Amino acid sequence: MKDIPSRFPKLTALLAGFLSATGFEPLKLWPVTLACLALLILLIQRAPDRRSAFSRGWLFGVGHFTLGLNWIAHAFTFQDAMPHWFGYGAVILLSLYLAVYPGLATLAACYLLPKLPSLSREGPGVGTERSEASALPFILLFAATWLASEYLRATAFTGFAWNPLGVTLLPTGIAIASTLIGTYGLAALAILASGALLLTFRRQFRQAAALAAPLIALALWGHLSPAPPTPAGAPRIRVVQPNIGQDEKYSPELEQAHFRTLATLAGTPRPAPRLIFWPEAAIPAYLDLEPDWRARLAGLLGPGDLLMTGATKVYFKQVEKDGITESALSGANNSLFIVDPKARLLGRYDKAHLVPYGEYLPMRQFLQPLGLSRLVPGAVDFWPGPGPQSLTLPATLGRPPLKMGVQICYEIIFSGQVVDKANRPAFLFNPSNDAWFGSWGPVQHLAQARLRALEEGIPIIRSTPTGVSAVVDARGHILSRIAHHRAGFLDTALPPALPPTLFARLGNWAPFASMLTLLAAAFFSGAIATRKTTR
Repeated sequence: MKDIPSRFPKLTALLAGFLSATGFEPLKLWPVTLACLALLILLIQRAPDRRSAFSRGWLFGVGHFTLGLNWIAHAFTFQDAMPHWFGYGAVILLSLYLAVYPGLATLAACYLLPKLPSLSREGPGVGTERSEASALPFILLFAATWLASEYLRATAFTGFAWNPLGVTLLPTGIAIASTLIGTYGLAALAILASGALLLTFRRQFRQAAALAAPLIALALWGHLSPAPPTPAGAPRIRVVQPNIGQDEKYSPELEQAHFRTLATLAGTPRPAPRLIFWPEAAIPAYLDLEPDWRARLAGLLGPGDLLMTGATKVYFKQVEKDGITESALSGANNSLFIVDPKARLLGRYDKAHLVPYGEYLPMRQFLQPLGLSRLVPGAVDFWPGPGPQSLTLPATLGRPPLKMGVQICYEIIFSGQVVDKANRPAFLFNPSNDAWFGSWGPVQHLAQARLRALEEGIPIIRSTPTGVSAVVDARGHILSRIAHHRAGFLDTALPPALPPTLFARLGNWAPFASMLTLLAAAFFSGAIATRKTTR
């Protein structure tokens, strides 16, 4: 690794970042991601100053996000308010911003390294490559700062937590660590794995083994920890995927055909009760205002069935025009309704974490005159709901009532923000509309939902118009799924939940504690390395 040409470090960082995104779905080339991160660590260590280190981290991020978020460009093909080619510009602009966070992680690690008391004699560590003695402390620092940068990316300016680095570790079994330290802590483990790879190439085998041994133990734990079996008598569920594309979804002429498709896939009523799940915004109705629509839905249900369907909740205000008072639409919620066989609405969840430029237009008074609009059709912005909550479902067949958590579409990607901890649900329902996400977005979305199941120890049910719909157990395993662009249904039993994980109890305090542990380990390892070199 020391002999890798360094004539073009910025281009190398950009290409390494681009290739690192192949570790996400659908390619899942996680060894490539680890190798690219190892190369990034080397490039940072060889940076002549902190400014160069930041630029290399930033360029890595530009490549990383440009490839990983390519699906966003596809979303712009489903609206006519803006030119479709603007989608590619949006990907690049977003990547230029998001790349700041990896840049900050590299800058912070380079700033902290000479602050270690044991390594202070090395000066700021710029102008020459870091010594071998500081390799392990630097890797530990970089893991801590990357963790912090991912949390910052997920929270700053409403947050954009898509494709956290830890999701690439799902195939390895190491992702089981998210039950302890969450997704942000998992990102730090990816950096440590990359550091172990770099140290191995440098023939620093003892330090490499110190990093690799706990990761190998975690991988074994992950592969040997199945979810509990589904007990006999578990509630029956049916997950529907109608394969209705975004280009057809809002067509008034196809409204009846779409409903017939949903009704057919819901199946005929049975004596045994079922929980039936339809996608986000499955029907173009205001269920609280349209009893006829509620009756149509109730007609599909057996005596104990419940239907969970996405729809819109609207709000009106009184306006006066030419001396006449009229009702005008003032806002809306992207909602999930529970409908029973008597056409009653038993509960509603309103999406809380909305998509900027998708469900609402930030700074509308400035951007709308420039010709910008939100991607979801409609004249008014959606309003956010109150946040995670558990909806109680009526008891059937003598069982105690189930509690269902709901996270609509984009909300599921935010680690530590998906469950009402004071009223823990038995499962999470994630209705979504991934129809405009191209071929990469839906599978990336599903992978992030799997991490939420693993973190919280509860199963997740996903229903989407075009895929990928799935049932995920409490260990993050996909029990059944419907392929992309296929119509169909999943008819199965509801998987059980596990007891609350450590992360479920502590939330994002857990990765914060792991960050402090990494910082302490960096100080400790630096002290040991210095003691050995001064003997």
